[in-house]
Amino acid sequence: MIIKLKNVSKIYPPHSIALQGISLALEPGEMVNIVGRSGAGKTTLIKLLIGEEKPTEGEVFFHDYLVNEADSGTLSLIRQKIGVVFQDYKLLSGKTAYDNVAYILEVIGASDEEIKRDVPKVLGVVNLEDKAAVYPHQLSGGEKQRLAIARALIHQPEVIIADEPSGNLDSYNTWEIVEILKRIHQLGTTIIVSTHDKEIIRQIEGRIITLKEGKIVSDSQESNFVFY
Repeated sequence: MIIKLKNVSKIYPPHSIALQGISLALEPGEMVNIVGRSGAGKTTLIKLLIGEEKPTEGEVFFHDYLVNEADSGTLSLIRQKIGVVFQDYKLLSGKTAYDNVAYILEVIGASDEEIKRDVPKVLGVVNLEDKAAVYPHQLSGGEKQRLAIARALIHQPEVIIADEPSGNLDSYNTWEIVEILKRIHQLGTTIIVSTHDKEIIRQIEGRIITLKEGKIVSDSQESNFVFY
């Protein structure tokens, strides 16, 4: 077990229920789609997994760490093991593609030698080796998404979470992002994709957890899913 939620609920004041009674366990190396319509609770679930939000009730575990009671130091350790690809990319506009990725290693104290060795490798994984000196505003939407994946991947996390990775991408760029996530998964990384994009779900073979109004209504390996 790498991630476990036990009877987790999240209620925002005054009475907005985002998640209700969620229990699930994810094993290392799984490929998981968390699906549901907008407002189903997908983004709230991701925030709970990385300790950005705390549940109103229940417990969130990463390995043996109780995430919702972790202090800042422990949360920092957990977040080094979980890479997140956000909907809005969260790229640093004043830094090149190379420096955007290198910055993540600098924050965790990597040496110059490690940065020079690892950054080109990861840019190669996401097919951006020829864009190292380019700034985010000069990149296409698909390239920005791939750079966001590189930033999430650079510190070799155990888990990568992609929150709505297709965004406003066209079908070709969506296919390319999915292929990169599959490639990373084949290396043994646990992948969690939060999406309402049916095309992504069709392309990714794996576990499908469907949320509706903050509850899990389906959890299966079947590709014949429906939005409830």
